[in-house]
Amino acid sequence: MADIQEKRKQQAKLLRVFRQIHRTTGAFLFIFFFVVSISGLMLGWKDHSGGIFLPSSQRGTSTNLGDWLTIDSLQTIAFKVARDSVSKDIALDLNRIDARPSKGMVKFLFREGYVEIQLDGATGKVLSIAKRNSDLIENLHDGSYWDKLLGTSDEQIKLIYTNILGLALLTFTITGFWLWFGPKRLRKLRLHNRPTQG
Repeated sequence: MADIQEKRKQQAKLLRVFRQIHRTTGAFLFIFFFVVSISGLMLGWKDHSGGIFLPSSQRGTSTNLGDWLTIDSLQTIAFKVARDSVSKDIALDLNRIDARPSKGMVKFLFREGYVEIQLDGATGKVLSIAKRNSDLIENLHDGSYWDKLLGTSDEQIKLIYTNILGLALLTFTITGFWLWFGPKRLRKLRLHNRPTQG
């Protein structure tokens, strides 16, 4: 009997500890979880946002790569368009070049301002100039936005941010499970401790 009562006390104490950890972690990381959840939802919808989060991919005139201008020529056009139509001071620093042969189009994605320029692969004609809000949302989601803002050298903030959130999620999973399972176990111990009627 004393052994079961001691187990109940330990179980109740453990439950209080887990509840406190769960509550404190949630309060401390509320803003982080809010940003990650909202940005995650937005990223999930980016292809279905009607161009709000991610510009729609336009179609060029030819899907035959033999008809296309060279990537170097297309890049020269994209840089000129960026300076003429986006900003004369924009840094000509590309994040990536996304060639879409099936659409006859090439996207030039600039680091500064999350700008995207789509060109017809065959003619070099401008198909679209737009902001890639999805890239900004993704940078907020994974914490790399703060590295860009503060100019850190090796994504240190992103690494710290993802470790904190990963460990917090693991903590929430463990403590959440125990907050569900602990009371069941406590009730079971109470039933064992209940005197039998003779």
